[in-house]
Amino acid sequence: MPKPKKRGSNHQRGAGGQPRNVQPFSDEDASIETMSHCSGFSDPASFTEDGPEVDEEATQEDLEYKLKGFIDLTLDKSAKTRQAALESLKSAFSSKILYEFIMERRMTLTDSIERCIKKGKSDEQCAAAGLACLLCVQMGSGIESEEIFKTLGPVLKKIVCDGTASIQARQACATCLGICCFIVTDDITELYSAMECLENIFTKAYQRDRDTNGVSSTHNTVLHISALLAWTLLLTICPMNEVKKKIEMHLHKLPSLLSCDDLNMRIAAGETLALLFELARETDADFFYEDMDLLTEKLRALATDGNKHRAKVDKRKQRSVFRDVLRAVEERDFPTEMVKFGPERMYIDCWVKKQTYDTFKEILGSGMQYHLQSNDFLRNVFELGPPVMLDAATLKTMKISRFERHLYNSAAFKARTKARSKCRDKRADVGEFF
Repeated sequence: MPKPKKRGSNHQRGAGGQPRNVQPFSDEDASIETMSHCSGFSDPASFTEDGPEVDEEATQEDLEYKLKGFIDLTLDKSAKTRQAALESLKSAFSSKILYEFIMERRMTLTDSIERCIKKGKSDEQCAAAGLACLLCVQMGSGIESEEIFKTLGPVLKKIVCDGTASIQARQACATCLGICCFIVTDDITELYSAMECLENIFTKAYQRDRDTNGVSSTHNTVLHISALLAWTLLLTICPMNEVKKKIEMHLHKLPSLLSCDDLNMRIAAGETLALLFELARETDADFFYEDMDLLTEKLRALATDGNKHRAKVDKRKQRSVFRDVLRAVEERDFPTEMVKFGPERMYIDCWVKKQTYDTFKEILGSGMQYHLQSNDFLRNVFELGPPVMLDAATLKTMKISRFERHLYNSAAFKARTKARSKCRDKRADVGEFF
């Protein structure tokens, strides 16, 4: 078999040894089904009515060729080139299932990520930490993933606790530590070690005074938020006796964060409180919180906040979240949400499930629906069972015709216009003139 022609002989360097711009993994690459074993998981909308057939084998070879190039570029001398390569790999990993490809190169990828986190600057460290999360999501729980975490775990902890590192890098590493530990570890001591590392970070938010350098504690708020959310995620997989200890330790301190100036911190603290109450009541149906009146008063104030000095968008978001938190604390109620992906539906009916879903949605972005359809690990986490196998012909029959879609959109547009017109009429202050 003749060797394929060499493409991109100057793949890493242009003329004069200058770093070349990396051609990123594009949305067009992501839209084509490249993995033959996952071709049955395509969304119905991805099929065109009379589109040409795609040579899956050739497309997969082309994608793998690109990804190999990106992996090589993570070792480039140019920091900008390395970062662009990391971002392109992140895009590919979030939009495709690449288990077999990654399995063969997992140690190379792990070494590249470790080097970028250790020696890179802030943006490169953030990109490398994000890629580490996606690498573990792709691999799922297993021996191979444990090997990856054994290599990256100590590095992530070191950056999280390093006061000289950038806040953005520490924030990304805190999130990565929580997610990778959630996916990988079966070792309870490793779980507790990761939680202790994160706990040492966000508990500093309880202290209202300024630090020794005279810098306001709000400077580290984004780090405290990420550490708190990552810790909360790990708490959902702790044994019940450990959950009880953590609730006793933090339930009386967390309400102090509801007075933080940062909206995202208030929301993170509120949602964590709701989750702690949910877990506490699961362990003890007669759970009693001494300062319930004071807490509900705070939550109610946030749920009806009308301070004029806050932006309308922030107030709207805060009121929406804290109405749900108040219901959870007072009435033990959770507003069920439905998530659609392909022909399937998933109901989020508790705070534990919401916390887990929000975390993975944050790192997978627009690829969340695809991974819910075809990623065995995520389907196991959300108890969705094995992937639904649908062939191309079945998916094509599920797709409505272009004409039917046009009629539906037209009807929706008319209904929306009428509804908005009524609202405008109510708001308008128009007098009658004779």
